[in-house]
Amino acid sequence: MKKYGGARRVKNVTGMAQISIDLKPNRSVSDVYINQKMDLTNLSKFIEKKKKSGENITYFHAFLTAIGKTVYNRPKLNYFVANRHLWEHDEIVLSFVAKVSFDDHSEEMMVMIPIEKNDNIYALGEKIKKKTDSFRNRKTGSIEKAGANSAIDTLGKLPNILRVPIVGLFKWCDKKGILPSSLIEDNLYYSTMILSNLGSIGCGAIHHNITDFGNSSSLLTMGEIRDEEIIEDGKKSTRKMCEWGMNFDERIADGYYFAKSADLLQYLLSNPEELEKPVSEKINLEEIR
Repeated sequence: MKKYGGARRVKNVTGMAQISIDLKPNRSVSDVYINQKMDLTNLSKFIEKKKKSGENITYFHAFLTAIGKTVYNRPKLNYFVANRHLWEHDEIVLSFVAKVSFDDHSEEMMVMIPIEKNDNIYALGEKIKKKTDSFRNRKTGSIEKAGANSAIDTLGKLPNILRVPIVGLFKWCDKKGILPSSLIEDNLYYSTMILSNLGSIGCGAIHHNITDFGNSSSLLTMGEIRDEEIIEDGKKSTRKMCEWGMNFDERIADGYYFAKSADLLQYLLSNPEELEKPVSEKINLEEIR
C-alpha cells in the first residue's frame, strides 16, 4: 500500500510553514481564492488553425496541458498537508468530473489524468478521449465503473446505520494515509488538482471549496469564453476572455508563489505553441519578461 496514494514527506519545512499547519490543521479552512480573467485570444486562433489542419484539440485539452506544465514548473503546487506534515505527490495527476451525457439524469464519473513528463497537448488529448470513452461499453450501452466510481455506488445505497460508520472508518484511514488502493483509484480527491470546465455548460467560474478528505490542495474552475472590449495603451480592442476561479491550500505555499503560478499559466495560454512541447520543459518567466 502506498502512503497517501503515493507521496513522500517534504523535508526542511520552515518554522513559519509548520506553525501555519499547526494553527490550521484542516484544509477546508485554509483555502485562499484567486479570481483572474485569462486572455485566450491567441489560444483561440491556435485551436482554429489546428482544427483546419485536422487536429481535434479543444480548450479543455489546452487548459489541462497548461496547468500540467505550470505544476511541473511550480512544484509546490504538487504539495499537500496530511496529519500535520507536508507531503509531495509522487506523480502529477489532474482530475475532473465528466458527465456521460449532457442531461439532468446523466451519471457523473470521476476522471484522473496522470501528467507524464513527455506529454503535450496532443498526447493529453488522446488520454482524455481514451479515458472518457472507456466508461461506456459500446456493445451494451452500459456504463462501466471501477475503483472509487464503483465503490461510491455501492456505499451510497447502504442504510445510515451501516454507511455512516463505514464512511467514518474510511475518513480515519484517509487521515492516516492507509486508505485501500481500490478507493483511491479514480478518486479525484487523491490528485494534484481538481478541475471544472463550467464554460462547457454555459456557466461562469466559481470558487469551490477544497475538502479535508483526500490530498488535493487545489481546485480550479473555468467559466465561459466571451468577447470583451479592453483598452491597452489608449487603444480599444476585442479579446477573448475567460474568468478562472482558483482555490489553493495556503499552507503549501505563500500568496506570492500562487500569483506567480497564475502569471505562468497566463503566459502559456497566450503562447499556445508552448503546449506542443513536453510539459516538463522548464520555463523561466523572469527571463521571458
